[in-house]
Amino acid sequence: MRKLTYFIATTVDGFIGAPDGDGDFFYSHLDAEFVEHLKAEYPETIAAQGRAQLGIADAPPKRFDAVLMGRATYEPGLKAGMTSPYGHLPEQYVVSRSLTTPPDPQVRLISGDLPARVRELKARDGLGIWLCGGADLATQLIDEIDEFVVKTYPVFAGTGMPMSRAGFGVRPLELTGVTTLGGGQIVSTYRRRR
Repeated sequence: MRKLTYFIATTVDGFIGAPDGDGDFFYSHLDAEFVEHLKAEYPETIAAQGRAQLGIADAPPKRFDAVLMGRATYEPGLKAGMTSPYGHLPEQYVVSRSLTTPPDPQVRLISGDLPARVRELKARDGLGIWLCGGADLATQLIDEIDEFVVKTYPVFAGTGMPMSRAGFGVRPLELTGVTTLGGGQIVSTYRRRR
């Protein structure tokens, strides 16, 4: 059975974007060591344009063969002409109530009972499913998330878009790995205790 992994960038105080959702400020905190770590451990999470620039366009998926993102996460790339940002993955899903036809043949749309659809995807054979974002999607799928990979950047935002809006609830996690990088980034992996 596949697992759903929320692989997300966050500030030290737990925000994944500015109040309007923009996360571009994270790019100013990328350094060579961090990029090399992503290339080596999570190459499939780098969008097609970045993969080409980094010389890993043909790198096979290592952990995920599917990506699930909300329309708001998908929209900036779409506006820039990237209709299939993760075309190197066999499955790309965009959750949307407003899109009625996929902007690209490689992108599949999901609407309706999202948790039930994700359970169907998890029941398939394959690598994992990467929950790319954002906060609203993580809120809807909080009970389906099996693993959290949190890339904490050395920045304090004060306010912004939280990792989730699921509301208070104690959801036990088990720390399964920590990688500290020279630029101050910390990649922490947690498994959901069921």
